Amino acid sequence: MVTALIDVDTDVPRVATALGETLYMVTASFFFASILGLLLGIFLYATRSGQLLQHRVAHFVLNLVVNTLRPIPFIILLIALTPVTRALIGTSIGPSAAILPLTIAAGVGIARVAESNLVGVDPSVVEAATAVGAKPLHILFGFVVREALGPLILSLTFIFVALIDATAVAGAVGGGGLGNLALTYGYQRFDYPIMLLIVLVLIGLVQLVQLLGNRLARRFL
Repeated sequence: MVTALIDVDTDVPRVATALGETLYMVTASFFFASILGLLLGIFLYATRSGQLLQHRVAHFVLNLVVNTLRPIPFIILLIALTPVTRALIGTSIGPSAAILPLTIAAGVGIARVAESNLVGVDPSVVEAATAVGAKPLHILFGFVVREALGPLILSLTFIFVALIDATAVAGAVGGGGLGNLALTYGYQRFDYPIMLLIVLVLIGLVQLVQLLGNRLARRFL
């Protein structure tokens, strides 16, 4: 019944194009956010009191940055960064314009979950590495991060899925992707079949990402 209402010649190509834009936004922002967030999270953990690189001032500054950015609703962050985005890439609309706010929003989220995962590592891992003469950075990246890799992958999978949700918000203000298509056609034009198709595509995408993340994490747990 629903498939009969979908125009295969126009609706399917529209959804395919929008899916490509969504995947572009998500993968690009996830790549940059992972670098930013993991580094922030690792040094948030390492500069804590009693840890390998303990430094009260550094930890305070890093914590302040994360705690300042993290509570800001994504749509407000998206709008607030419009001048910066326009200055960097020359436009504030389209998939590329959404990458900066997506990266920042995901980056601080990754930082916090990465810190939590690292704090959960058994202290005996650090003690054993220290006993064999490993340097602090070697212990941090070669032992602690490696020990927390399974939970980290699960956390990154969660953030990837959250980014898919965030692209829908970005689409509502001209970011493109499935969110923009759902708003333009599904909501404003009351085209409910294409809205349903978009929902099904999103469900399938999230299920696939979660499945791959779970399988990858299982190898390190």
